[in-house]
Amino acid sequence: MKLNNSSFKIDVTSEIGNLRALLIHSPDDGLGRVVPSKAQDWLFEDIVHLDSMRKNEYDYYVKLLLYFLDPDKIKGKLQKIDAKDSNRSFFKPDNANFHASTKVIEIQTLLADILEESDIRIKLVASVCAIESCNYRLQQILIDTDPVNLAKIFISGSINNDEMIFAPIPNLIFSRDIGIAINNYMLLNKPAKKARSRETLLLRYIFFNHPLFAAYRDNILEIPETVQHFLRPGEDHDEKTTLEGGDVMMVSPDHLIIGCSERTSTSGANEAIKLLFEKNVVKKITIVKIPHKRDYMHIDTVFTQVKRNVWVLLRSLSITESPVEDHDPLSWFTDKKSKNKTEIVQFEPGSKPTTFDCIEDLLTDISENDLKSTEKTKFIYSGNNTFPYDAREQWTDSCNLLAIKEGIVLGYDRNDKTIEAFKKNGFKIIKVKELLKKFEDNELDPENMKDTLILMPSAELSRARGGFHCMSMPLLRDAVL
Repeated sequence: MKLNNSSFKIDVTSEIGNLRALLIHSPDDGLGRVVPSKAQDWLFEDIVHLDSMRKNEYDYYVKLLLYFLDPDKIKGKLQKIDAKDSNRSFFKPDNANFHASTKVIEIQTLLADILEESDIRIKLVASVCAIESCNYRLQQILIDTDPVNLAKIFISGSINNDEMIFAPIPNLIFSRDIGIAINNYMLLNKPAKKARSRETLLLRYIFFNHPLFAAYRDNILEIPETVQHFLRPGEDHDEKTTLEGGDVMMVSPDHLIIGCSERTSTSGANEAIKLLFEKNVVKKITIVKIPHKRDYMHIDTVFTQVKRNVWVLLRSLSITESPVEDHDPLSWFTDKKSKNKTEIVQFEPGSKPTTFDCIEDLLTDISENDLKSTEKTKFIYSGNNTFPYDAREQWTDSCNLLAIKEGIVLGYDRNDKTIEAFKKNGFKIIKVKELLKKFEDNELDPENMKDTLILMPSAELSRARGGFHCMSMPLLRDAVL
């Protein structure tokens, strides 16, 4: 049955408003088929143990999201869900016992829904087979496959549960990178790596064809290529038009941050600025250029927001280089000889661009002027700003936190020094297993929690270099202003 919610809304005006709906994708069988020789090509640092990642780590994320966003789906059912004979059916989108939440929304379910339409199925099969170089007979087999299994094949790359017909798309668990809600618009992105081409295609079909998003089709934006892009020489990153969601932050109703990084090019940022200003989606866009290094990848691996006046940050990247003035966004960055600098430039239509001396200055300005905080802006530093823990813990996503509501954030349990820094700044620390039990026993109420870092298990998830900010595509948050 198609997931359909007539009251469904898209509206994200901040990084910290109460989270009401998001898109996620639970680890699928394709993750268990990543081979060592292709792990880095498929953007993983290592191969993972799929069963451990699911049962011991990601399933707790889903449970926690449901308790906050859709408690009727889970409250009072935790013991049954955790029973050894449950076979994880609650978490499997192709199972009759799947939670099927309309607030914690599984991408695979939406894909199966649209594949029920024969014309969409034929078009999408043809598109996937084209980019994956499939033969004609295989294309016919896929067209004749039932929608639920076809969705699994598209995502896992495997047919009949064991025969791989093309590569998996293991990065689909990092749903933020392929789409960002900006106010009541959806910006569909252009990932930098070929490994993410298929997931980008699938999400485009979902947003343009699923009834859940029917009311927003005119508000779905796609990053265009530059004029005569087909004449560009080679495959140099700076020449390509790329933009990933980990480099896009909706920090206030009028203000968007876009990072230029290893994965988002200056051309991609430039096209996004032109598109968003043309559509009057926001009034102000700040470009934060960070070093083009795998260490950082996206700006959300360097900083994320915790509260209106609190941010978590990698201190060593906070100092910026002063750019040469020009009104064209591209010209601020493309003539730099070194990619290993941090630069910050803010654009508003009809105004002269302005710069910030450091990331802290930008974030303080957002807290005080955009979000009207009356409290002093605070920074919690990765690794407690102590070498070598700052770099070690940033690598395992100490700065990549998801705010479920203001002051309630999810992070990995392995980043000990960063956890100490949260404690010093007055935050409660609790492990997710303990928290879920307190919810179930009515000892704690999600609605009444304040200033808490929830520690999530991370042994396998961290091998993929992404935290919970990456593993979320927020579609609806309460306004904070």
